[in-house]
Amino acid sequence: MLSLSTAALMVSGCAIVLLMPGPTNTLLAAAGLRQGLRRSVHLTGAELAGYLVSISLWGICFAHASQSLSWLPKILRLASSLYLAWLAIRLWLTANSIETSAASVVTARTLFSATVLNPKAILFAGSIFPPAAFARFAAWLEAMAIFTCLLIPIGLAWIAIGAAPRSGRLPFVRPALFQRCASVVVAAFSVSLMWALAR
Repeated sequence: MLSLSTAALMVSGCAIVLLMPGPTNTLLAAAGLRQGLRRSVHLTGAELAGYLVSISLWGICFAHASQSLSWLPKILRLASSLYLAWLAIRLWLTANSIETSAASVVTARTLFSATVLNPKAILFAGSIFPPAAFARFAAWLEAMAIFTCLLIPIGLAWIAIGAAPRSGRLPFVRPALFQRCASVVVAAFSVSLMWALAR
């Protein structure tokens, strides 16, 4: 069983990374904008399936590699921090593009593929999920249950954000503003990872 502090760190890390825009969240928002909330809800299942496959595969790879390469976790955290810093800058500069990204209907297959290939899975497996999740099946189940409880409402929130301008019921919700706020959060998470490495 995961300790309370390990679970709390995992919850905060997963929530921050799941909230930040990326290929999967952009597709969810685009689906909401194009198809509406009710017709896009099922896409969170495709997102979850994609992450379960990708995180599990990366986690197993890292667990085997870290036994012979003890420096690998630190390198992964450094790479994750740099990736997040780059992503934060990119998100800020491209904040307006989310509103024009709904060119076609997003299918479950498209979303699953984008999620399997999403670099966030490497971040989850290498830095956020506890190593025990890839060493014991019971710990994997617990970690994935926590992850699922976070992913579903956050995925639905992204669909709702995309659908908000379409419905006109929430005029104050602007995807560009949300993305800029997310950029600041991502930058803060990048700094916190770098700070943990420097200590």
